[in-house]
Amino acid sequence: MLQHQSYDYVFLGAGCASLSIIMRMLENRQFADKKILLIDKAAKTQNDRTWCYWESGEGFFEGIIHKKWDTISFFSSDYSSDMTITPYQYKMIRGVDFYNYCFDKISAYPSVELVYGEVKSFSRSGNKFTLSIDGETKILDAGIVFNSIVQPDRNEKKNIQLLQHFKGWVIETDNDTFNTEVATMMDFRVPQNKGTTFAYVLPFDKRTALVEYTLFTRELLSQAEYDAGLNLYIQGYLGLKNYRVTETEFGIIPMTSRRFYFEENEIYNIGTAGGQTKASSGYTFQFIQKQAQRIVDFLSKGKELSQLPLSSRRFRFYDNVLLHILYYNKLPGDSIFSRLFKSNEPQKVLKFLDNETSLAEELKIISTLPTMPFLKAALKQL
Repeated sequence: MLQHQSYDYVFLGAGCASLSIIMRMLENRQFADKKILLIDKAAKTQNDRTWCYWESGEGFFEGIIHKKWDTISFFSSDYSSDMTITPYQYKMIRGVDFYNYCFDKISAYPSVELVYGEVKSFSRSGNKFTLSIDGETKILDAGIVFNSIVQPDRNEKKNIQLLQHFKGWVIETDNDTFNTEVATMMDFRVPQNKGTTFAYVLPFDKRTALVEYTLFTRELLSQAEYDAGLNLYIQGYLGLKNYRVTETEFGIIPMTSRRFYFEENEIYNIGTAGGQTKASSGYTFQFIQKQAQRIVDFLSKGKELSQLPLSSRRFRFYDNVLLHILYYNKLPGDSIFSRLFKSNEPQKVLKFLDNETSLAEELKIISTLPTMPFLKAALKQL
């Protein structure tokens, strides 16, 4: 099954995080002679997800962006606005485009070995890496091991556990319907009786758009309930009676106060497994890109990954405070995000959500939120 007994780099999971690192390695001559092993459960051939993020300038995967917008819309019961976000652009990448692009390039490099099988367990001691895959145990010599498979939470009962879950439809209409210049980032006008709930709309052209129905709650819904939410939004808020569903996607993103570690038992965790999913919003793609670039930069300079700078702990603290408020329903989620966008420049809000603001900027943003609920939640976290 494995071509070699020794590898310079082993990647567990062939998702966004592993592929983002490997693609950068393949563009750097310093990794030209390195043997890379990439393991995943099955080939990625479906459009299983959509990544949305904001970015200033061109990014590493600019060539496969499906659509990007300079203006975003926000809607709630007490505040609505179209907001120009220059110098940012709101960008969208389809999962299938990302996978095809990466695997097409990887196929041209014999130094990268791709193996399919279910990883049951793994451990490392020194250069010896023990791997159980499809019931067979392998012991390899491995230089550096990266893991993107989320492991069970040993402190699950102590940590806040929310789910961001969503169902989306790509819909088509017979007539020109959508404004292709504006992406609806959050629309909280939908009923909030199940918890923090919003829809968003990403128009591809005047007759085609992705519509997502999203919730931040403890429990999932039935598929019929997601469908009802989508139908209500499309017919009641977009005003569309006749449309066709051409694609469907469904996803679950963990929103947890759990602490994820970059280095653990001589293995480096990346992606969601390494804490790159922002706990308070679910955004992941851009955090993965920043981590992937730092990792490859460090490796190319011969630096130890154990010295890689991590994101400031105060952002994790902010996330946990918001999770506490949402989990215990101290404030409605729609009112929190409404206050954020109503009282601050959208660029500052996006910068804050990207963990790139200064402490002074953060204090100014936080001051626009209701004081007592956030203060009480902050004291709980401390």
